[in-house]
Amino acid sequence: MRKLARWHIWLGWLAAVPLLIWLGSGLFMAARPIEEVRGEALRRAAVPMPLSGLVLPREPVVATKLALVDQRGRPTWIVTDADGATGRYSARDGLPLGPVGAAEARELVAAAWNGTAALSALRRFPRDAPPGDLRQSRPSWQATFADGAHLYIDADSGAVLAVRTRWWRAYDLAWGLHIMDLQTREDSSNAFLWLFGTLALAMALLGAALLFRRRRTATGRRA
Repeated sequence: MRKLARWHIWLGWLAAVPLLIWLGSGLFMAARPIEEVRGEALRRAAVPMPLSGLVLPREPVVATKLALVDQRGRPTWIVTDADGATGRYSARDGLPLGPVGAAEARELVAAAWNGTAALSALRRFPRDAPPGDLRQSRPSWQATFADGAHLYIDADSGAVLAVRTRWWRAYDLAWGLHIMDLQTREDSSNAFLWLFGTLALAMALLGAALLFRRRRTATGRRA
């Protein structure tokens, strides 16, 4: 029992830091509703569109996904192929539409934004160097607002890729700490998590065994 107690103490020291990280990050992530973290209220709802008179893309395309969206009052087809590449076509005449330029990006941002903060900056990012909070390898326009929120527009299709608030970025950091993956923040089965999780479980099991033994000893003495 003395050896078990000694192991329990040493494991407690080793597991103390990850346990504090898990508890602290978990409490932080529970501090705000997930809808507020995602900024769902900052994104304007989709506008209903009449389907009469619409035509399919005229060019021969092989698509895995075809979506009809409203872009500045213009019905638009967003076509996604098997490689994940996207393009857009007018749903009125079926002709292809080019990439989104800066002027159109501003208009698309204004049409999608439902917040009260003013637009403070607009910047384009290439596919191979996306901003850290986008979490997608897509060419994009990043709209930065006065309250720190980001709204991303796909530079190829004009679709809204994501809304990122300050709370989302803090939540994302807390999630990375919680799963012990600060690089991609997606690997919830990494070696560090398994190691410290195993240590914490062993510490808890040893503590339970010690507690049960002490209760039995105390009961025997009273008898």
